[in-house]
Amino acid sequence: MPSTEDTRFMQGNEAVLEGAIAAGARFFAGYPITPSSEIAQAASVRLPALGGTYLQMEDELASMAAVVGAALAGQKSFTATSGPGLSLMQENLGVAIMAEVPCVVIDVQRSGPSTGLATKPAQADVMQARWGSHGDHSAIVLAPSSVQECFDLTVRAFNLAELYRHPVYVLTDEIVGHMREDVILPDPADLEVITRRDPEVDPEQYRPHDWNGDELPPPLAPFGSEYVYHANSSMHDETGFPNADPDNARRAIARLHDKVEDAVDDISDFELVGPADPDAVIVTFGCTARTAEQLVLDQPVDGCRVSLLVLRSLWPFPDAALHEIRAAGTPVVVAEMNLGQMVREVSRVLGPDYPCHGLHKSNGVPISPREMIAFIEEEVL
Repeated sequence: MPSTEDTRFMQGNEAVLEGAIAAGARFFAGYPITPSSEIAQAASVRLPALGGTYLQMEDELASMAAVVGAALAGQKSFTATSGPGLSLMQENLGVAIMAEVPCVVIDVQRSGPSTGLATKPAQADVMQARWGSHGDHSAIVLAPSSVQECFDLTVRAFNLAELYRHPVYVLTDEIVGHMREDVILPDPADLEVITRRDPEVDPEQYRPHDWNGDELPPPLAPFGSEYVYHANSSMHDETGFPNADPDNARRAIARLHDKVEDAVDDISDFELVGPADPDAVIVTFGCTARTAEQLVLDQPVDGCRVSLLVLRSLWPFPDAALHEIRAAGTPVVVAEMNLGQMVREVSRVLGPDYPCHGLHKSNGVPISPREMIAFIEEEVL
């Protein structure tokens, strides 16, 4: 990293890697997959040069297992993939959730299902990121819409992972991952970097999942230290060893859920831009936010004035982002490159009778500004 603030012309995937390095990540395990492969390629050069480790695994299952293992050994660790690879990672992501292992997963979305249109963009992994791993749990998912945000939100993803001892997604897409823009790389001295807390008790008193009412999860000691403990994917108590007692299970699952959902105000990241009294508000994220931003810049378009709510955090869902819009009664359009995933959450917050419309496209071609304004004119106004 540069010693002072620096501006570079970078690709989104490249900015993701630089954000991970700036956050202190020194371990990457992954398997190449379009359109995220540039992250692995660059990591194979950058990390060893910094004293870190790059591993190309035999598949995505092994990749996620290696990431979990490295994180338990004390390394800030991450991987990068796309939709099909993310599907394969879900079992070991569940291990990370249950064992409270901090790590970061970069998902550069592409069109599916399965191999689908492997080189084309989509935004159809929203619900997989939230619910892909089975069981009751919460998710932290960030969604950059610019190359600058690829850097900034990747740093933030590592901070949140360390703070809450939870895997965190950075959910980009093919367009954002492959576009190139100027990026301001801050002086490392000015960058907030959070590192997991170390235990302050004697080794024999250490409990890796000590549910003692603290606002934050307990400290996490690295494997190989004097703190010897058990990391378990099965239901466990505060010691980490299996415990199938129903009351213990109730408390454990509630804690895994509440530590994220109770922090929604701290995790939420969104921005409302445009006129204060628009004819409609477009709610969107990722590459589709780029299209909507053009409408805000060009307005009024055909006499229609729009505002834009850009969601930079998708989960836990930022209900507060919609409260002001609901109070004003402004019609909402949720624009996304899928058949309707985020629109369901927006409708949940706004209520069943609120004017909420979904603009969806899933053919690998981005939604254009003209398509947005035509939809608003025909379906909303």
